[in-house]
Amino acid sequence: MKKRGLGKGLDALFSSDEVMEPQEEYMPVSEEPSSEEIKEKVQIVDIYTVEPDREQPRKNFDPEKLQELSDSIRQYGVLQPLLVQKEKDYYKIIAGERRWRAARLAGLTEIPVIVKEFTPQDSMAVSLIENLQRQNLNPMEESMAYQKLLTEFSMTQEQVAEKLGKSRSAIANSLRLQNLPEAVQKSISEGMISMGHAKVLLGLDDKAEQTRLAVRIIGEKLSVRELEQILAEKKPTKAKKKSEKKETAKDLATRMAEERMKELLGTQVSIKKGAKKGKIEIEYHSEEELDRILNFLEARE
Repeated sequence: MKKRGLGKGLDALFSSDEVMEPQEEYMPVSEEPSSEEIKEKVQIVDIYTVEPDREQPRKNFDPEKLQELSDSIRQYGVLQPLLVQKEKDYYKIIAGERRWRAARLAGLTEIPVIVKEFTPQDSMAVSLIENLQRQNLNPMEESMAYQKLLTEFSMTQEQVAEKLGKSRSAIANSLRLQNLPEAVQKSISEGMISMGHAKVLLGLDDKAEQTRLAVRIIGEKLSVRELEQILAEKKPTKAKKKSEKKETAKDLATRMAEERMKELLGTQVSIKKGAKKGKIEIEYHSEEELDRILNFLEARE
C-alpha cells in the first residue's frame, strides 16, 4: 500500500516498525501484513477492556460505512491490530477506534492490539495523524485537530504542514473555520455545508449574515456557485464603489457651484457635466433681466 505524505508524520514520531500504516480495507488472511516483529507484539485482549481516547479528534462515524466494516470483520476478523496504551485497568485506543466500534458491532468479544507506551503528546499526535491520514475527519474535526497540534505541541502552522504533508495555506484555511458562528460550524460537522461553502462564508465579516446564508444554503440546497452569485449581487465591486464615490463628490461640487451662481446672478442656474465638457444654463424671463445679467458679467471682467 503506497504511503501518502501524512505517513511521514508517524515516521517522524516513531522510528520503530511497531507503528503500522492505517488501513481502511480488510482483506483475506493470506494478504495480512507479515512483519514478524509486529506479530510478536500483538496481544489478544477482551474487547470490553479496550476504550476510546476521550481526546480523539474524530467524533462522528458514518453508520453505513461502520456497518460495512463490521460485516467484513465478521467474515475475516480484525486483521489490523489496534494501537493501544495500557492504563490502570483498561487499554486506551491510540489508533483504531473505528475498527473497535465495528468489531463490537460484529459481536466480537476479543480483539488484537499492539501495546505501546506513549507520552500524552505522542498519544494525541498519533491519533490525530492516523485520522488525518485516512481523511476520515470532517472539516471541523480536521480544523480542531490542527488547532490541538498547534497548542499542545507549540508548533507553528509551517511545522504542522510539513509534518502532515500539507500546504501551509491548507492548514490556515482549515483553522479559519473556527471563526464561523457555532451554528455554522455544527452544520459543517454534520455535512450540511461543504468546505467550499464555508470558504465563501468566511469572506463575510458579519456573523449574522454568515448564519442567515448558511440557513439558505441548507434550505435552498445552494451550490457554491449560487452562493457566490448571491454575494456578488449584494456586494458592489471596488470599481463601482469608487465610481459611486467619485460621482457623489462631483454632484456635491456641482450643486455648490450652482448655488453660488444663483446668488451672484439672482436667477436659476443649472450646470450639466459631461464626460469631456459641461454646460451652464442661466434662466431669464425678460429682456430687462437678460440685460441685467449681461451687465453684471461685463462688470466683473
